[in-house]
Amino acid sequence: MAVFVSEFIGSLTKVDKFKITGGKALAGEVNISGAKNAALPILLGTMLTSEKIVLKNVPDLRDVNTCIKLLNILGKTCIKSADNEYIIDGAVTSKVAPYDLVKTMRASIMALGPLTAFLGEAEVSLPGGCAIGARPVDLHVKGLMEMGANINLDEGYIAAQAIGGRLHGAKIVMDKVSVTGTENLMMAAALADGTTVIENAAREPEVVDLANFLRMMGAKVSGDGSSTVVIEGVEKLHGGEHEIVADRIETGTYLIAAMATHGYITCHKCLPHDLEAVLLKLRQAGALIEVDGTDITLDMRNREIKPVDIVTAPHPGLPTDMQAQFTVLNVLASGSSLVTETIFENRFMHVPELIRMGAKLKIEGNTVVCRGTDKLKGAQVMATDLRASACLVIAGLVAEGTTIVDRIYHMDRGYEHIETKFAGIGGIIERIKE
Repeated sequence: MAVFVSEFIGSLTKVDKFKITGGKALAGEVNISGAKNAALPILLGTMLTSEKIVLKNVPDLRDVNTCIKLLNILGKTCIKSADNEYIIDGAVTSKVAPYDLVKTMRASIMALGPLTAFLGEAEVSLPGGCAIGARPVDLHVKGLMEMGANINLDEGYIAAQAIGGRLHGAKIVMDKVSVTGTENLMMAAALADGTTVIENAAREPEVVDLANFLRMMGAKVSGDGSSTVVIEGVEKLHGGEHEIVADRIETGTYLIAAMATHGYITCHKCLPHDLEAVLLKLRQAGALIEVDGTDITLDMRNREIKPVDIVTAPHPGLPTDMQAQFTVLNVLASGSSLVTETIFENRFMHVPELIRMGAKLKIEGNTVVCRGTDKLKGAQVMATDLRASACLVIAGLVAEGTTIVDRIYHMDRGYEHIETKFAGIGGIIERIKE
């Protein structure tokens, strides 16, 4: 097993790049993939049962592959039965989520809740991931302690043990809205004795998708989508089938890319209701948008990009995962605007890279002051996190000349086959392997 993990981690050291030739308007249709931020907790949630689970619309992403490898290490059997479909069976038999694997994925902290709930104990390495600011695990730990778990931190591992072998229900008030914290405690509570109430819970669509998945397995969950989630623990969960919800962040990214290039796009298989805050800002910025069922069409041909002030907020506000993309849009607008980040304290690392391409930006505390520019120029830039990667690709598609985006392994963590999809709507982009 150690050899297997080391070989996997070694493969992550290969650094690919994107070579992008900009200046061409995007036009065409894109099918939206399953949501990364829904798929990861749901994959980890399969640990709550020993029965067979069929998951559909699972995106082909590096973080998903890491999750599958983690499930294998913990004792589950995972088979890719078709494109974007997995069959996951068997019971977890190991309590240890090893550092060599989970260091590459911060979402691995969400193994703590289901492992402790199913086995009565867990040892999960403190996770890594993108360097976009502190993502404290104290909310996860505090909630599990209130549910009757003893917690110790030893050599970089969080060790949890349910007193008496089983967690119990509790009233948990989250000090801060946390998507992963809410999801971790929901999964832990599903097999706990008694009822758990999570106050100040996250309301994101991905939390609702996890609740739907848990209900499919027989969990008793209510209130998801609101700030109070109630979970009545059950003795056992069963298998079944679930389809991952569409990725609203991927949808927003393609809409902004088409808008930035003054193009035209239709995004299929998406959920417009989950994107209301984004669509509102895109309309304010000058886009013509039509919604038809699960299709969103944006037309920016012969239209001017207008500056829009952006303030990120928990759902139903504007997602922090769309902040970098909106920054590019404001760079190209005819006027000045402000982009304010309220979720993470270090999520402006894309700004210096955009400045290298000619953007007129200035960081003032947790706000970026944007002044529109006539054009961007191609340059060699470096991605620092997942959404910064998307932001720089959009900038490259707009810029004059050639842009090289380095360290795109961040991109592979969260966007399924992005170069293929962009090429399909007219983007000139290729992956350079080293």
